Amino acid sequence: MRRELVARQLDEQIAARYPVGQRLRILDVGMGQGAQALRLARAGHAVTGLESSPEMLKAAREALATEPAGIRERVRLIQGDGRDTGVHFLPGSFDVVLCHGVLMYVEEPDAMLAGLARMLAPGGLLSLLVRNADALAMRPGLAGDWSGALAAFESDAYSPKVPAALEQGEPPGPPGVPVRADRLEALTATLAGIAAPLHAWYGVRVFTDNVPNDEGLPAAEDLERLLAAEDRAGRTEPYRRVAALLHLCGVRG
Repeated sequence: MRRELVARQLDEQIAARYPVGQRLRILDVGMGQGAQALRLARAGHAVTGLESSPEMLKAAREALATEPAGIRERVRLIQGDGRDTGVHFLPGSFDVVLCHGVLMYVEEPDAMLAGLARMLAPGGLLSLLVRNADALAMRPGLAGDWSGALAAFESDAYSPKVPAALEQGEPPGPPGVPVRADRLEALTATLAGIAAPLHAWYGVRVFTDNVPNDEGLPAAEDLERLLAAEDRAGRTEPYRRVAALLHLCGVRG
C-alpha cells in the first residue's frame, strides 16, 4: 500500500518536471530490497541504489539478477551510508534523489539532507518519506490505547509494535525500540535552508495505518477503491495532516 501510493505521487512529480521519455539519473538512498529502484529502472531511468545493510543489498542484487539485461544495465548498486553521499558521488550528479523511510534512523538529519540536496542538479527533485510526528497519537488512539495516545502527544519518537523496517522497507530493528519522527513545519524550514524548498507534499496511509501487516490484500475491485480513497485523502486537507507518513518533494533551486 505504502509503496504503491508513494510511486503514484513520485511519478506525478516527475511527469510535472521532465518531458515524457527523458532518461533521468536517479539516486535511491537507503533503497532496502530495491523495489522502488527496480520500478524506476523498468520505466527507463538510470538508477543508483545506495544501501548500508549487506542483507538488504544482497536481496536487491538477487532481485536485479532476475530482470532482463537491458534493465540490469540501468541499475548500479553501492554499499554505503546516506550520510556519506559526498564520498561516492559528485555534486549535481542526479536529477532525482529518493530518501524513503530512512530519516527515522538518523538522530540529526539536517546534515544528511544538505548532502542529499547537493547531489541534485539544478531543478532536481528530492523525495522524502518520513514518519509524521504530528500524527503519532492516531494509531494508539484509534486502537483504544489511551495511555499510548496521551504519551504520543508529548514525544517525537515512535515505538513500533513490529520492527520499524518492516513498515518502511528498510533494514529491520528490534520491535518496540523508538525511532524518530519528523514534523512538516520543521522539514519545510530545513528544505528551504538547503536550497531545495518544499514544492509538494502528500499524506500516506490515512485510513490503513492500523491494518495488521500480515493481513492480505482485498479483492482487486476493493483494492482499487481503497487506493483511490487513500490517494485522495493524502492530497486533501485536513486528512493528509493525520497520515502516518509524509511524502515531501523539494526542488533544487
